[in-house]
Amino acid sequence: MAEADGDNSLDPMSILIDELQNEDIQHRVNSINKLSTIALALGVEKTRSELLPLIIDILYDEDEVLLALAEQLGTFTPLVGGPEYVHCLLPPLELLAVVEEAIVREKAVESLRAISHEHSPSHLEDHFVPLVKRLVGGDLVNSRISACSLFSVCYPGVSIAIKAELLQCFRDLCSDDNLLVRCAAASNLGDFAKVLEIDDIKSEIIPIFSNLASDEQDSVRLLMVEVCVNIAQLLPQEALEALVMITLCQAAEDTSWRVRYMVASKFTDLQTVVGPEITKTGLVPAFQNLMKDCEAEVRAAASHNLKEFCENLSTDYRENVILTEILPCSKELVSDINQHVRSAVASVIMGLCPILGKDNTIEHLMPLFLALLRDECPDVRLNIIYNLDCMKEVIGIQQLSKFLLPTIMELAEDAKWRVRLAIVEYMPLLAGQFGLEFFDAQLHSLCMSWLVDHVYAIREAATNNLKKLVELFGKEWALATTIPRVLTLSEEPNYLHRMTTLFCINVLSEVCGQEITTKHMLPTVLYMAEDPVANVRFNVAKSLQKIGSILDNSTLQTEVKPILEKLTQDQDVDVKYFAQEALTVLSLT
Repeated sequence: MAEADGDNSLDPMSILIDELQNEDIQHRVNSINKLSTIALALGVEKTRSELLPLIIDILYDEDEVLLALAEQLGTFTPLVGGPEYVHCLLPPLELLAVVEEAIVREKAVESLRAISHEHSPSHLEDHFVPLVKRLVGGDLVNSRISACSLFSVCYPGVSIAIKAELLQCFRDLCSDDNLLVRCAAASNLGDFAKVLEIDDIKSEIIPIFSNLASDEQDSVRLLMVEVCVNIAQLLPQEALEALVMITLCQAAEDTSWRVRYMVASKFTDLQTVVGPEITKTGLVPAFQNLMKDCEAEVRAAASHNLKEFCENLSTDYRENVILTEILPCSKELVSDINQHVRSAVASVIMGLCPILGKDNTIEHLMPLFLALLRDECPDVRLNIIYNLDCMKEVIGIQQLSKFLLPTIMELAEDAKWRVRLAIVEYMPLLAGQFGLEFFDAQLHSLCMSWLVDHVYAIREAATNNLKKLVELFGKEWALATTIPRVLTLSEEPNYLHRMTTLFCINVLSEVCGQEITTKHMLPTVLYMAEDPVANVRFNVAKSLQKIGSILDNSTLQTEVKPILEKLTQDQDVDVKYFAQEALTVLSLT
């Protein structure tokens, strides 16, 4: 008897039942994840006769358990005996497809779609289609929502009569009283259309599409924009204008900004599927309207697609359309009251340079570029500077500098320090775009002049730029052009300028390395320890602490330590404090 009990305790079903009764949810989830192992141990017959009924009994567990179960069942076909018995998996998945938690339903529907392909045509009609019909006729909204995703996988494999029934069921879902059901049907209309014959698309899907596109709820109408792309891909070119374009143009002028936003976001996808002729007659006016839309979000979405839309235009009429119809709208967007719209334009408008060529770029795009470069919003200016390459490649560095330098100089000398700060912060990026030769000739002196600006924030930003510029152009460049000019500031009568020397040495030492720091910059720091201004002297102590980490021990002992010890005897309390701190940090005490 004891032996029998022992055998029972090792029975896979008994083990599973015990584990599914555990109070710990994660333990139960782990048990579900091992269902395939248990099914293998039981064999296909016991899996169908014992395991699947047990699974149905536990369908009232926590959502985490049900989610794991829905995922496992999608891979169970071999474990129940292959395609011949795959319909045995439908009852538990049908129950999971109507539960309250959306993520569980979605996973159950995903598994149903996966196993549908393993049904024979007769099993589809005998088992899968009845399941779909039950879901469609279910009282629960969740049931009808799940049904919407199953038509595209069972429709191709059934008879003409059953296809007619499925089409009627889908029509019913598309006109359901519940908004969520109509949204689910709308989301799946494109996939369903892909498995229909072209005549059925024209006679069945297009009327459904038109009805949903004029639904009273914008949540449904906005979904139809992407469906429009899917359906347009399936229709012959000659049928597009009559069957799709009317609905598309209505969506572009919809009373709901969310629908118009969706049209603006998907515009280049729509452009690709309708072709060049319909684009010229129908989409160009619609795109103009979206760029002039009363809602900033719509204008920004259209602006993001500006470059791609222009690139996709037929070369037969592209330049003329851009110059006469697109650019006038773009000029308005450059001065838009919403910064996100201006930022979107700035991120793409330089991409029109290769399309329009050198002369048109200089005449039409350059004024827009310069206006955006002066914009008060940092993101707008940054997007323009990031895309300078596009213009540089088209008109050349000399022409670009001719237009750009006056604007940079104007911003660099602006009376408002925040404007000056903006151009200072972008200088490393500009340097990278223009290259070393141009930077040395045109911009290097400007960068050095910012080191003695009367506003500390400008001096600080200019100091930090030195590190980025050395990283860009190399320490040999720094030694030849920048370090000598920085060191001359140590002789300036204004003590703030002398302190700037120390701040510059702090950042330059990080990128120039031990040899250059020791040989060229350290002597200046040590010399400045005799400065008559206490603020300079305690910054000498802080600089020695900063650069000390890259100096060799011999230099620290013979050159740095004596100076710091002398500063610890200074009359100023702050100088003494920072000198002592530097000695401690550098382990020179």
